[in-house]
Amino acid sequence: MALDTGVTTWLMVSALLVMLMTPGVGFFYGGLVRKKNFISMIALSFLVLSLTSIQWILVGYSLAFGSDIGGFIGSLQYLGLAGVSATATGTAAYPPLVYVAFQLFFASVTLTIVTSAVAERIKLTTFIVFSLIWLTVVYCPLAHWAWGGGWAQQMGLIDFAGGTVVEICSGFAALALALVIGKRSGFGEYSLEPHNIPIALLGAALLWFGWFGFNAGSALAVNGSAVTAFINTNTAAAAGALAWMFASWYQGKPSSLGMVSGAIAGMVAITPAAGFVTPMVAILIGAVAGVLCFGMMLLRISKQLDESLDAWAIHGMGGVWGTLATGLFAAAAVAGFSGFFEGNAHQLVANTIGAIAAVVYAFVMTLVIAWILDRTMGLRVTPDEEYVGLDICHHGERA
Repeated sequence: MALDTGVTTWLMVSALLVMLMTPGVGFFYGGLVRKKNFISMIALSFLVLSLTSIQWILVGYSLAFGSDIGGFIGSLQYLGLAGVSATATGTAAYPPLVYVAFQLFFASVTLTIVTSAVAERIKLTTFIVFSLIWLTVVYCPLAHWAWGGGWAQQMGLIDFAGGTVVEICSGFAALALALVIGKRSGFGEYSLEPHNIPIALLGAALLWFGWFGFNAGSALAVNGSAVTAFINTNTAAAAGALAWMFASWYQGKPSSLGMVSGAIAGMVAITPAAGFVTPMVAILIGAVAGVLCFGMMLLRISKQLDESLDAWAIHGMGGVWGTLATGLFAAAAVAGFSGFFEGNAHQLVANTIGAIAAVVYAFVMTLVIAWILDRTMGLRVTPDEEYVGLDICHHGERA
């Protein structure tokens, strides 16, 4: 097919929007930690972006999108991007190299979300090793399952922009990593309040902005599916923000962090369904996500689990709900896929199996990787380094 400059431009712009989400997570998380670890959290996001950019070019893209091997992983046919063209080929209206960049930033933001679990206490050298192993062993197989021709896609899973690949994967990986690394010093004993809420709100704004490229760009075209995903993204974000706000208001006061957390929860949940449901359904998906993820956060707190910045509660559980909701509410009139409520029970079954598989694989594999690294390299900084703060100990800088 001849190069479509409009589609190619849209995908490049979408890739840039998704790229912005990685430092967006860094600023969101940075505002939520204590001042002595502010630079550390933002630096982790830039470190992830750099590591992912190299891993993806060398081997990651090939493992995710190379020719299928047993439904589990891609081949090494694109090792070092060998054979990946910068001009349109086959049936695609855009160069494959553009898709490489687009998917690279998906991998980057997924790993950045996982840093929630290790805020204020991760050893930098171990994190570098963890990141490279995790991208290769956890993220790439899941991307292949859902998008690269793997078993889940063959079974009929529909995941528009990453409910399993990004959201469930990052959320349940964060849960496993938090269990291995343990609580921050003083957790549950004294206040570990966010040091800069305005910066966290700025980070959330960057995420909301970038999410339009994340979801609408996943249509891989400039068409009705992209437009539907675009409006559904904003609709679910708004519904999630309001739902979390009212739920937290019932508990006490409607915090600003609660509103933006609800918006993120809404966007997480609509991600797998963005191009498959109507805007009215997007309101429902976003609202349920806001209440559900708020409840999961309260559950985490009640269990004294220091998954520090709630990747599990928001991304993990929001991703599960969104993937199931896609199987329930997909509408043939929107993109040709029917869900359970249109008489297609198989779609719900396929998405349920896909969600469960993503939960189990991401959690178990991350647990194993973290356990091995903890006993070989050590995951945590020393108590003295944790007390002083990672900004000084790792970077020699102050915010």
